[in-house]
Amino acid sequence: MFSLFRENVRIALDSIKSQMLRTVLTIVIIAIGIFALVGILSLVKALENTISSDFASMGANSFNLQRYEFNVQRQQGGEKEKINPVISYDNIREFVDKYDYPFSQTSVSFRGTGAAEVKFEDEKTDPEVQIYGVNEHYLENTGTEVDRGRDFTVFDIENNNKVCIIGSDFLKSLFKNDNPLNKTISVRGVKFKIIGILESKGATFGNNQDLKVLIPIKAARGIYTQPNINYTISVKVDDKEMLAGAQDEAILTFRNVRGLSPVEENDFGIERSEDLINRIASITSVLEISAWIISIITILGSSIALMNIMLVSVTERTREIGVRKALGAKRSTISTQFFIETIVIGQLGSILGIILGIGAGFAVSSIFSFSFSLPIVPIIWATVITFLVAIIAGAYPATKAAKLDPIESLRYE
Repeated sequence: MFSLFRENVRIALDSIKSQMLRTVLTIVIIAIGIFALVGILSLVKALENTISSDFASMGANSFNLQRYEFNVQRQQGGEKEKINPVISYDNIREFVDKYDYPFSQTSVSFRGTGAAEVKFEDEKTDPEVQIYGVNEHYLENTGTEVDRGRDFTVFDIENNNKVCIIGSDFLKSLFKNDNPLNKTISVRGVKFKIIGILESKGATFGNNQDLKVLIPIKAARGIYTQPNINYTISVKVDDKEMLAGAQDEAILTFRNVRGLSPVEENDFGIERSEDLINRIASITSVLEISAWIISIITILGSSIALMNIMLVSVTERTREIGVRKALGAKRSTISTQFFIETIVIGQLGSILGIILGIGAGFAVSSIFSFSFSLPIVPIIWATVITFLVAIIAGAYPATKAAKLDPIESLRYE
Protein backbone atom coordinates (compact mmCIF):
# COMPACT_ATOMS: atom_id res chain seq x y z
CA MET A 1 0.00 0.00 0.00
CA PHE A 2 2.75 2.42 1.00
CA SER A 3 4.86 1.54 -2.04
CA LEU A 4 1.88 2.30 -4.32
CA PHE A 5 1.37 5.66 -2.64
CA ARG A 6 5.08 6.44 -2.96
CA GLU A 7 4.96 5.56 -6.65
CA ASN A 8 1.96 7.88 -7.10
CA VAL A 9 3.89 10.68 -5.42
CA ARG A 10 6.87 10.10 -7.74
CA ILE A 11 4.66 10.16 -10.84
CA ALA A 12 2.92 13.32 -9.59
CA LEU A 13 6.25 15.10 -9.05
CA ASP A 14 7.50 14.04 -12.48
CA SER A 15 4.32 15.42 -14.02
CA ILE A 16 4.78 18.72 -12.18
CA LYS A 17 8.34 18.99 -13.48
CA SER A 18 7.21 18.28 -17.04
CA GLN A 19 4.91 21.33 -17.08
CA MET A 20 7.09 23.65 -15.02
CA LEU A 21 5.96 27.00 -16.43
CA ARG A 22 2.25 26.42 -15.79
CA THR A 23 3.04 24.96 -12.39
CA VAL A 24 5.19 27.94 -11.36
CA LEU A 25 2.53 30.41 -12.49
CA THR A 26 -0.12 28.56 -10.50
CA ILE A 27 2.13 28.42 -7.42
CA VAL A 28 2.77 32.16 -7.71
CA ILE A 29 -0.97 32.91 -7.96
CA ILE A 30 -1.63 30.82 -4.83
CA ALA A 31 1.35 32.44 -3.09
CA ILE A 32 -0.01 35.92 -3.77
CA GLY A 33 -3.24 35.10 -1.95
CA ILE A 34 -1.42 33.53 1.00
CA PHE A 35 1.08 36.40 1.01
CA ALA A 36 -1.78 38.90 1.29
CA LEU A 37 -3.34 36.93 4.13
CA VAL A 38 -0.20 36.26 6.19
CA GLY A 39 1.50 39.57 5.39
CA ILE A 40 -1.43 41.83 6.21
CA LEU A 41 -2.47 39.87 9.30
CA SER A 42 1.10 39.82 10.63
CA LEU A 43 1.35 43.58 10.13
CA VAL A 44 -2.02 44.15 11.79
CA LYS A 45 -0.93 42.01 14.73
CA ALA A 46 2.40 43.83 15.00
CA LEU A 47 0.60 47.18 14.92
CA GLU A 48 -1.89 46.04 17.54
CA ASN A 49 0.89 44.68 19.78
CA THR A 50 2.85 47.92 19.54
CA ILE A 51 0.00 50.32 20.21
CA SER A 52 -1.60 48.14 22.88
CA SER A 53 1.68 47.81 24.77
CA ASP A 54 2.20 51.57 24.59
CA PHE A 55 -1.26 52.38 25.96
CA ALA A 56 -1.23 49.47 28.38
CA SER A 57 1.85 51.04 29.98
CA MET A 58 -0.56 53.64 31.41
CA GLY A 59 -1.98 50.87 33.54
CA ALA A 60 -5.48 49.48 33.74
CA ASN A 61 -6.20 51.59 36.84
CA SER A 62 -5.41 55.03 35.42
CA PHE A 63 -7.03 57.65 33.17
CA ASN A 64 -6.14 60.97 31.60
CA LEU A 65 -7.86 64.33 31.53
CA GLN A 66 -6.89 66.06 28.29
CA ARG A 67 -8.06 68.67 25.84
CA TYR A 68 -9.97 66.29 23.56
CA GLU A 69 -11.37 62.80 23.53
CA PHE A 70 -9.57 60.23 21.39
CA ASN A 71 -12.12 60.94 18.64
CA VAL A 72 -12.54 64.70 18.11
CA GLN A 73 -16.20 65.63 18.28
CA ARG A 74 -17.68 67.49 15.33
CA GLN A 75 -20.78 69.58 14.91
CA GLN A 76 -23.69 68.30 12.87
CA GLY A 77 -22.77 67.96 9.22
CA GLY A 78 -19.14 67.43 10.12
CA GLU A 79 -18.18 70.88 8.85
CA LYS A 80 -16.55 72.26 11.96
CA GLU A 81 -14.58 70.73 14.82
CA LYS A 82 -15.55 71.39 18.39
CA ILE A 83 -12.82 73.61 19.83
CA ASN A 84 -12.02 72.96 23.48
CA PRO A 85 -9.89 75.40 25.49
CA VAL A 86 -6.44 74.19 26.44
CA ILE A 87 -5.87 72.77 29.90
CA SER A 88 -3.94 75.63 31.42
CA TYR A 89 -1.50 75.73 34.32
CA ASP A 90 -4.12 77.45 36.47
CA ASN A 91 -6.52 74.58 35.64
CA ILE A 92 -4.09 71.89 36.78
CA ARG A 93 -3.11 73.72 39.95
CA GLU A 94 -6.74 74.20 40.92
CA PHE A 95 -7.56 70.58 40.05
CA VAL A 96 -4.67 69.21 42.13
CA ASP A 97 -5.76 71.36 45.07
CA LYS A 98 -9.44 70.32 44.87
CA TYR A 99 -9.23 66.68 43.78
CA ASP A 100 -8.84 64.49 46.84
CA TYR A 101 -10.14 61.05 45.94
CA PRO A 102 -8.94 58.32 48.37
CA PHE A 103 -6.00 56.12 47.40
CA SER A 104 -5.23 58.06 44.24
CA GLN A 105 -2.35 60.15 42.95
CA THR A 106 -2.33 62.82 40.25
CA SER A 107 0.43 63.60 37.78
CA VAL A 108 0.58 66.69 35.62
CA SER A 109 2.82 67.21 32.60
CA PHE A 110 3.32 69.04 29.34
CA ARG A 111 5.66 68.75 26.38
CA GLY A 112 7.82 71.82 26.10
CA THR A 113 9.21 70.92 22.69
CA GLY A 114 9.97 68.01 20.42
CA ALA A 115 12.99 69.67 18.81
CA ALA A 116 15.39 70.57 21.60
CA GLU A 117 19.17 70.57 21.46
CA VAL A 118 20.83 69.10 24.56
CA LYS A 119 24.47 69.89 25.35
CA PHE A 120 27.04 68.10 27.48
CA GLU A 121 30.47 69.70 27.68
CA ASP A 122 31.55 70.06 24.04
CA GLU A 123 29.03 67.54 22.72
CA LYS A 124 25.47 68.24 21.64
CA THR A 125 22.56 66.32 20.18
CA ASP A 126 20.69 66.93 16.97
CA PRO A 127 17.68 69.21 17.60
CA GLU A 128 15.19 66.36 17.96
CA VAL A 129 15.04 65.77 21.71
CA GLN A 130 11.66 65.91 23.47
CA ILE A 131 11.52 67.91 26.69
CA TYR A 132 8.73 67.22 29.19
CA GLY A 133 7.84 69.13 32.33
CA VAL A 134 6.47 66.67 34.91
CA ASN A 135 5.71 66.26 38.58
CA GLU A 136 6.76 63.52 41.01
CA HIS A 137 3.94 61.11 40.02
CA TYR A 138 4.49 61.19 36.24
CA LEU A 139 6.67 58.09 35.91
CA GLU A 140 4.45 55.83 38.02
CA ASN A 141 1.21 57.00 36.42
CA THR A 142 2.50 56.47 32.88
CA GLY A 143 4.09 53.10 33.61
CA THR A 144 7.61 54.40 32.96
CA GLU A 145 10.49 52.79 34.83
CA VAL A 146 13.88 54.17 35.87
CA ASP A 147 16.67 51.86 34.81
CA ARG A 148 19.41 53.59 36.79
CA GLY A 149 19.33 56.36 39.36
CA ARG A 150 16.14 57.61 41.00
CA ASP A 151 12.76 59.19 40.33
CA PHE A 152 11.80 62.76 41.13
CA THR A 153 10.77 63.51 44.70
CA VAL A 154 8.19 66.03 45.87
CA PHE A 155 11.09 68.20 47.08
CA ASP A 156 12.59 68.25 43.57
CA ILE A 157 9.30 69.52 42.17
CA GLU A 158 8.30 71.98 44.91
CA ASN A 159 11.82 73.45 45.30
CA ASN A 160 12.27 73.72 41.53
CA ASN A 161 15.51 71.74 41.69
CA LYS A 162 17.53 71.72 38.47
CA VAL A 163 17.56 67.94 38.08
CA CYS A 164 16.48 65.74 35.18
CA ILE A 165 15.88 62.18 34.03
CA ILE A 166 17.05 61.24 30.53
CA GLY A 167 16.12 58.56 27.98
CA SER A 168 18.39 55.60 27.28
CA ASP A 169 19.45 56.81 23.82
CA PHE A 170 21.62 59.50 25.39
CA LEU A 171 23.97 56.74 26.54
CA LYS A 172 24.83 56.02 22.89
CA SER A 173 24.76 59.54 21.47
CA LEU A 174 25.84 62.07 24.08
CA PHE A 175 27.75 60.02 26.66
CA LYS A 176 29.25 57.29 24.47
CA ASN A 177 28.14 54.57 26.92
CA ASP A 178 29.75 56.35 29.91
CA ASN A 179 27.80 56.64 33.15
CA PRO A 180 25.86 59.94 32.92
CA LEU A 181 24.52 59.95 36.49
CA ASN A 182 25.33 63.14 38.41
CA LYS A 183 26.67 64.79 35.27
CA THR A 184 25.26 68.07 34.03
CA ILE A 185 23.52 68.77 30.73
CA SER A 186 22.29 72.05 29.31
CA VAL A 187 18.80 72.73 27.90
CA ARG A 188 18.30 76.21 26.46
CA GLY A 189 21.21 77.44 28.54
CA VAL A 190 19.80 76.05 31.81
CA LYS A 191 21.92 73.38 33.49
CA PHE A 192 20.34 70.21 34.92
CA LYS A 193 21.93 67.46 36.97
CA ILE A 194 21.10 63.93 35.75
CA ILE A 195 19.56 61.86 38.54
CA GLY A 196 18.07 58.97 36.51
CA ILE A 197 18.05 57.06 33.22
CA LEU A 198 14.81 55.64 31.83
CA GLU A 199 14.34 52.09 30.62
CA SER A 200 14.33 51.75 26.83
CA LYS A 201 10.87 51.86 25.21
CA GLY A 202 11.85 52.04 21.54
CA ALA A 203 10.03 54.06 18.92
CA THR A 204 6.39 54.17 17.77
CA PHE A 205 5.51 55.56 14.33
CA GLY A 206 8.94 57.19 14.14
CA ASN A 207 8.51 58.84 17.56
CA ASN A 208 11.60 57.90 19.59
CA GLN A 209 10.55 57.33 23.20
CA ASP A 210 14.18 57.00 24.35
CA LEU A 211 15.36 60.44 23.27
CA LYS A 212 13.64 62.65 25.82
CA VAL A 213 14.44 64.62 28.94
CA LEU A 214 12.11 64.94 31.92
CA ILE A 215 12.52 68.01 34.11
CA PRO A 216 10.48 69.43 37.01
CA ILE A 217 7.35 71.13 35.72
CA LYS A 218 8.13 74.50 37.30
CA ALA A 219 11.60 74.53 35.75
CA ALA A 220 10.07 73.61 32.40
CA ARG A 221 7.60 76.50 32.67
CA GLY A 222 10.54 78.86 33.19
CA ILE A 223 12.18 77.64 29.98
CA TYR A 224 9.14 77.21 27.74
CA THR A 225 6.95 80.26 28.05
CA GLN A 226 4.92 80.08 24.86
CA PRO A 227 1.22 80.98 25.29
CA ASN A 228 -1.54 78.39 25.39
CA ILE A 229 0.58 75.49 26.61
CA ASN A 230 -1.68 72.45 26.91
CA TYR A 231 -1.23 70.29 30.01
CA THR A 232 -2.23 66.67 30.62
CA ILE A 233 -3.58 65.35 33.91
CA SER A 234 -3.21 61.65 34.76
CA VAL A 235 -4.93 60.05 37.74
CA LYS A 236 -4.03 56.60 39.07
CA VAL A 237 -5.89 54.67 41.77
CA ASP A 238 -4.49 51.82 43.83
CA ASP A 239 -7.43 49.50 43.13
CA LYS A 240 -9.07 49.09 39.72
CA GLU A 241 -12.45 48.71 41.44
CA MET A 242 -12.17 52.35 42.47
CA LEU A 243 -11.51 53.59 38.94
CA ALA A 244 -15.12 54.44 38.03
CA GLY A 245 -15.62 56.46 41.19
CA ALA A 246 -12.31 58.25 40.75
CA GLN A 247 -13.20 59.06 37.16
CA ASP A 248 -16.63 60.48 38.10
CA GLU A 249 -15.07 62.57 40.84
CA ALA A 250 -12.39 63.86 38.45
CA ILE A 251 -14.99 64.89 35.87
CA LEU A 252 -17.05 66.72 38.51
CA THR A 253 -13.96 68.44 39.91
CA PHE A 254 -12.68 69.55 36.55
CA ARG A 255 -16.12 70.81 35.48
CA ASN A 256 -16.05 73.02 38.57
CA VAL A 257 -12.54 74.14 37.66
CA ARG A 258 -13.78 75.08 34.20
CA GLY A 259 -16.84 76.81 35.65
CA LEU A 260 -19.32 74.75 33.61
CA SER A 261 -23.02 74.83 34.42
CA PRO A 262 -24.97 71.56 34.82
CA VAL A 263 -26.50 71.90 31.33
CA GLU A 264 -23.19 72.50 29.54
CA GLU A 265 -21.24 69.67 27.92
CA ASN A 266 -17.70 68.84 28.98
CA ASP A 267 -15.14 71.01 27.22
CA PHE A 268 -12.38 68.48 27.87
CA GLY A 269 -11.73 64.81 27.21
CA ILE A 270 -11.21 61.82 29.47
CA GLU A 271 -9.52 58.64 28.30
CA ARG A 272 -8.60 55.32 29.87
CA SER A 273 -5.96 53.05 28.38
CA GLU A 274 -8.58 50.27 28.11
CA ASP A 275 -10.84 52.52 26.00
CA LEU A 276 -8.01 53.24 23.59
CA ILE A 277 -7.04 49.59 23.34
CA ASN A 278 -10.65 48.60 22.61
CA ARG A 279 -10.86 51.20 19.85
CA ILE A 280 -7.60 49.99 18.37
CA ALA A 281 -8.93 46.43 18.46
CA SER A 282 -12.05 47.50 16.54
CA ILE A 283 -9.89 49.19 13.90
CA THR A 284 -7.55 46.22 13.52
CA SER A 285 -10.53 43.85 13.26
CA VAL A 286 -11.68 45.81 10.19
CA LEU A 287 -8.17 45.47 8.72
CA GLU A 288 -8.21 41.73 9.42
CA ILE A 289 -11.57 41.32 7.68
CA SER A 290 -10.22 43.27 4.70
CA ALA A 291 -7.18 41.00 4.59
CA TRP A 292 -9.41 37.93 4.57
CA ILE A 293 -11.58 39.32 1.76
CA ILE A 294 -8.56 40.19 -0.40
CA SER A 295 -6.99 36.81 0.26
CA ILE A 296 -10.16 34.82 -0.43
CA ILE A 297 -10.70 36.59 -3.76
CA THR A 298 -7.10 35.93 -4.77
CA ILE A 299 -7.21 32.30 -3.59
CA LEU A 300 -10.48 31.79 -5.49
CA GLY A 301 -8.69 32.89 -8.65
CA SER A 302 -5.79 30.59 -7.87
CA SER A 303 -8.15 27.63 -7.36
CA ILE A 304 -9.63 28.23 -10.83
CA ALA A 305 -6.11 28.39 -12.26
CA LEU A 306 -5.18 25.19 -10.43
CA MET A 307 -8.28 23.38 -11.72
CA ASN A 308 -7.50 24.57 -15.24
CA ILE A 309 -3.93 23.30 -15.16
CA MET A 310 -5.09 19.92 -13.89
CA LEU A 311 -7.78 19.64 -16.60
CA VAL A 312 -5.16 20.45 -19.23
CA SER A 313 -2.90 17.86 -17.62
CA VAL A 314 -5.68 15.24 -17.81
CA THR A 315 -6.22 15.97 -21.49
CA GLU A 316 -2.51 15.86 -22.33
CA ARG A 317 -2.00 12.59 -20.45
CA THR A 318 -5.07 10.76 -21.72
CA ARG A 319 -2.96 8.13 -23.47
CA GLU A 320 -0.76 7.69 -20.39
CA ILE A 321 -3.88 7.16 -18.25
CA GLY A 322 -5.13 4.56 -20.76
CA VAL A 323 -1.82 2.66 -20.58
CA ARG A 324 -1.90 2.66 -16.79
CA LYS A 325 -5.49 1.41 -16.74
CA ALA A 326 -4.67 -1.29 -19.30
CA LEU A 327 -1.88 -2.44 -16.98
CA GLY A 328 -4.35 -2.78 -14.09
CA ALA A 329 -4.36 0.63 -12.40
CA LYS A 330 -7.58 1.22 -10.47
CA ARG A 331 -9.71 4.35 -10.60
CA SER A 332 -8.68 5.22 -7.04
CA THR A 333 -5.01 4.99 -8.04
CA ILE A 334 -5.48 7.37 -10.97
CA SER A 335 -7.52 9.90 -8.95
CA THR A 336 -5.03 9.74 -6.06
CA GLN A 337 -2.22 10.65 -8.43
CA PHE A 338 -4.00 13.79 -9.60
CA PHE A 339 -5.03 14.70 -6.05
CA ILE A 340 -1.39 14.46 -4.99
CA GLU A 341 -0.37 16.79 -7.83
CA THR A 342 -2.89 19.45 -6.80
CA ILE A 343 -2.01 19.16 -3.12
CA VAL A 344 1.74 19.46 -3.84
CA ILE A 345 1.18 22.54 -6.03
CA GLY A 346 -1.12 24.07 -3.42
CA GLN A 347 1.29 23.50 -0.54
CA LEU A 348 4.24 24.84 -2.53
CA GLY A 349 2.21 27.98 -3.14
CA SER A 350 1.32 28.08 0.55
CA ILE A 351 4.94 27.76 1.66
CA LEU A 352 6.06 30.49 -0.75
CA GLY A 353 3.22 32.79 0.33
CA ILE A 354 3.93 32.22 4.03
CA ILE A 355 7.64 32.97 3.59
CA LEU A 356 6.89 36.15 1.62
CA GLY A 357 4.20 37.21 4.09
CA ILE A 358 6.43 36.74 7.14
CA GLY A 359 9.32 38.47 5.36
CA ALA A 360 7.18 41.47 4.39
CA GLY A 361 5.65 41.71 7.86
CA PHE A 362 9.06 41.55 9.53
CA ALA A 363 10.59 44.09 7.13
CA VAL A 364 7.80 46.66 7.59
CA SER A 365 7.77 46.07 11.36
CA SER A 366 11.52 46.69 11.50
CA ILE A 367 11.22 49.90 9.48
CA PHE A 368 8.45 51.32 11.69
CA SER A 369 9.71 49.71 14.94
CA PHE A 370 6.59 47.59 15.48
CA SER A 371 6.56 44.66 17.90
CA PHE A 372 6.61 41.82 15.36
CA SER A 373 5.51 38.36 16.40
CA LEU A 374 5.28 35.21 14.30
CA PRO A 375 1.68 34.99 12.97
CA ILE A 376 1.02 31.39 14.01
CA VAL A 377 -2.75 31.44 13.50
CA PRO A 378 -2.61 32.95 9.96
CA ILE A 379 0.05 30.40 9.02
CA ILE A 380 -2.14 27.52 10.18
CA TRP A 381 -5.14 28.96 8.35
CA ALA A 382 -3.07 29.48 5.20
CA THR A 383 -1.97 25.83 5.25
CA VAL A 384 -5.52 24.58 5.83
CA ILE A 385 -7.02 26.86 3.17
CA THR A 386 -4.54 25.84 0.49
CA PHE A 387 -5.11 22.17 1.33
CA LEU A 388 -8.87 22.58 0.96
CA VAL A 389 -8.45 24.62 -2.23
CA ALA A 390 -6.24 21.88 -3.67
CA ILE A 391 -8.83 19.21 -2.85
CA ILE A 392 -11.70 21.25 -4.33
CA ALA A 393 -9.71 22.27 -7.42
CA GLY A 394 -8.42 18.74 -7.95
CA ALA A 395 -11.69 16.88 -7.37
CA TYR A 396 -13.16 17.33 -10.87
CA PRO A 397 -9.91 16.71 -12.83
CA ALA A 398 -9.14 13.64 -10.71
CA THR A 399 -12.66 12.27 -11.18
CA LYS A 400 -12.49 12.94 -14.92
CA ALA A 401 -9.14 11.14 -15.19
CA ALA A 402 -10.39 8.15 -13.19
CA LYS A 403 -13.48 7.76 -15.38
CA LEU A 404 -11.61 7.75 -18.71
CA ASP A 405 -12.26 4.64 -20.77
CA PRO A 406 -8.95 2.77 -21.23
CA ILE A 407 -9.70 1.72 -24.84
CA GLU A 408 -10.67 5.23 -25.91
CA SER A 409 -7.68 6.60 -24.03
CA LEU A 410 -5.27 4.35 -25.89
CA ARG A 411 -6.71 5.61 -29.19
CA TYR A 412 -6.21 9.25 -28.14
CA GLU A 413 -3.62 11.16 -30.17
